[in-house]
Amino acid sequence: MKYQISLILTAHDVTDEQADRLFEAGCDDGSILSRNDTTMVQFDRDASTLDEALTSAIRDVEGAGFQVARVEIDRHEVPQTA
Repeated sequence: MKYQISLILTAHDVTDEQADRLFEAGCDDGSILSRNDTTMVQFDRDASTLDEALTSAIRDVEGAGFQVARVEIDRHEVPQTA
């Protein structure tokens, strides 16, 4: 299943170099968004369970050197495409 998860970062901005670190850390299924002094990584994370999706997304973001301030979850699973 795919889960839509947004990780709100403590950082207010992400440089191109930091974005590359996120991608290399396993966040290639995420999009970085910044607005109103808030930066987040929005994921469509493929995982067996919501807990697994959350754990792996947080691990990947923290592995790139960022801190997660909070998590937002879309309660609807993202449909799988073939």
